[in-house]
Amino acid sequence: MIAIEISHPGGPDVLVPVERPMPVPGSREVLIRVTAAGVNRPDLMQREGKYPPPPGASDIPGLEVSGIITECGEDVERWRAGDEVCALVSGGGYAEYCCVPEMQCLPRPRGLDLVSAGAIPETFFTVWTNVFERGRLRAGETFLVHGGASGIGTTAIQMAHAFGARVFATAGSDEKCDACEKLGAQLAINYKSADFVAELMKATAGRGIDVILDMVGADYFQRNLELLAFDGRLLQIAMLSGARAEINLMRLLRQRLTVTGSTLRSRTAQEKGIIAKAIERAVWPLVEAGKVRPVIHAVLPLAEAAEAHRILESGTHIGKVVLRIL
Repeated sequence: MIAIEISHPGGPDVLVPVERPMPVPGSREVLIRVTAAGVNRPDLMQREGKYPPPPGASDIPGLEVSGIITECGEDVERWRAGDEVCALVSGGGYAEYCCVPEMQCLPRPRGLDLVSAGAIPETFFTVWTNVFERGRLRAGETFLVHGGASGIGTTAIQMAHAFGARVFATAGSDEKCDACEKLGAQLAINYKSADFVAELMKATAGRGIDVILDMVGADYFQRNLELLAFDGRLLQIAMLSGARAEINLMRLLRQRLTVTGSTLRSRTAQEKGIIAKAIERAVWPLVEAGKVRPVIHAVLPLAEAAEAHRILESGTHIGKVVLRIL
């Protein structure tokens, strides 16, 4: 099969097409003929040598795929050859074929083609487990996502809105802010031209935000704490501006705040399977009803993986970038 290999750590040009042996599914795995693979920031970090795959995972980048099952391991129960699915993977997505534990697969949602389905798993798993499981976001609460025009952001806005929260976002241009508001944000703030803390305190009549999903890290950490309401929850899922920050512990105590972080890739197949079941039960009906959809900025052929990485690095995209394989 053809796959995209990271020849050595570096810029987008180190992504090169190579021939690799066809993977063989284990007893509880399925082999997927990949139609599409989503491109995510962890892929960029892996390419740069900053985010190695966990033990046992493929060195081929790519954390989500969609496609058609061609072979099932002997102990697979739910799936059959010919089933159309999308799946979260620990690596190996940038390839014509990919092996996946059966519990990490989800059926292609009705009304969505396979290319669009390839943009779902990484962001949906991340948003669900952080915002709704760890963050306990409830209807009527206020929710802020930084980077609202990103793949994570566009997913979080739609899901939070669909579950009845008052949604806010930050983004880096007026165009991106407009996109966030069209997806369901009550207010999106251009962080380059306005103080998001001041604007959101005004928008909430001084109460603050109940739940914040942050990918920025150090530069926003203390400001996020200042913005949280009583019993507020800060969900840290990335650290684009750095991993070290000072914290005002008095505010943490006085406001009864919760700060939590998580990663997804290193979790076990069983843990990911539990998340998949929850998403299929709670979110799939919203997807099939058209209330939550992946926002796709660009679809490129597999051979143009380097260009896909350049688009993500440019920061000009709104939503996801997807590689079309077969």
